[in-house]
Amino acid sequence: MAQRKIDIFDTTLRDGEQVPGCKLNTKEKIELAIALEDLGVDILEAGFPISSPGDFSSVREITKVLKTTSVAALSRAVLKDIEVAADALKYAVRPRIHTGIGTSDFHIKSKFNSNREDILLRAVQCVKWAKNFVDDVEFYAEDAGRTDNDYLARVIEAVIAAGATVVNIPDTTGYCLPHQYGDKIAYLVNNVPNIDKATISCHCHNDLGLATANSIAGVIAGAGQIECTINGLGERAGNTSLEECVMVMKQHKSLGFYTNIKTQKLNPMSRLVSDTMRMPVQPNKAIVGSNAFAHSSGIHQDGFLKDSLTYESINPDDVGADGSKIVLTARSGRSALAHRFQKLGYQYTRNDIDVLYATFLEVADGLKEVNDENLHEMAKHYQPEIISA
Repeated sequence: MAQRKIDIFDTTLRDGEQVPGCKLNTKEKIELAIALEDLGVDILEAGFPISSPGDFSSVREITKVLKTTSVAALSRAVLKDIEVAADALKYAVRPRIHTGIGTSDFHIKSKFNSNREDILLRAVQCVKWAKNFVDDVEFYAEDAGRTDNDYLARVIEAVIAAGATVVNIPDTTGYCLPHQYGDKIAYLVNNVPNIDKATISCHCHNDLGLATANSIAGVIAGAGQIECTINGLGERAGNTSLEECVMVMKQHKSLGFYTNIKTQKLNPMSRLVSDTMRMPVQPNKAIVGSNAFAHSSGIHQDGFLKDSLTYESINPDDVGADGSKIVLTARSGRSALAHRFQKLGYQYTRNDIDVLYATFLEVADGLKEVNDENLHEMAKHYQPEIISA
């Protein structure tokens, strides 16, 4: 089966930066932008230029240093926004204006105090404005996850006819279940006559913990782009995690997808973003968390030591992790203890380990984790010749 390329649209510097406490200066944004290009992202959303002089400057400076990655600038469906975005992108090798408007009845009535027909006209108009400045125009239908499918299809057909090259279908509130989001993408594929003229993009939020699942459901249904962030950073509960989506597609080759992401750089990239944005990564975070390849249960440790595939579906080397870890706790078994002693240079027999294990449990019950220093101390007080007498 032929593999289908999925574009990775990274919005760490825009949506990710909206996390309280994660504000970046221009120098930091440039450093991350260069690293993201090196990682292999296809499109980098550099910012929202109209929002502040600093954001405008950051977007412009980023366009001067990126050599191959498309640079996107966000705007509302407002002419001034679009003009400023175009100005910020003037040095980009591959500029993209990302513009749009809310399409759900929640947004139309409560946010805009408007109606569907007026919003449809505004959607078409913003794309036409953007098309005057750049060839690559992405339209976002904000809150598409809660938008009526028939109306959404009308909007998408109209904006593609107006020149949109990418149509973004955001699950803005993280409301959809995976089958619902996938069905929504499939509905557009089957009911928008000119859908072949544009790429469908998934932009999912993680309010219910479903952003990755929804994005994968979206590409299975026909989307060709995933919008995501490193470490899943973003508004409220975060955005789709880049590293999770990329590795789902890499591990499940039967899906028939591939990306340009250099997966061995995922963990270093995660650490760089975490350090730069001063936002720690939760230890149990998939792919890049400090415990993602750590084993502390005796049953898991024994199986892992016999064959790593018993408890690891991903090779840590494939994602640039430091390697698997056997963490010694009171839940650890004899095989893990023997493994760690061997790594420290001790050659103990099975009988030796049986005796040492009793001492180990006494120590482990009083500690969260037994470290190498504790093991050296145990070994110092152990006299195997007395046991064998």
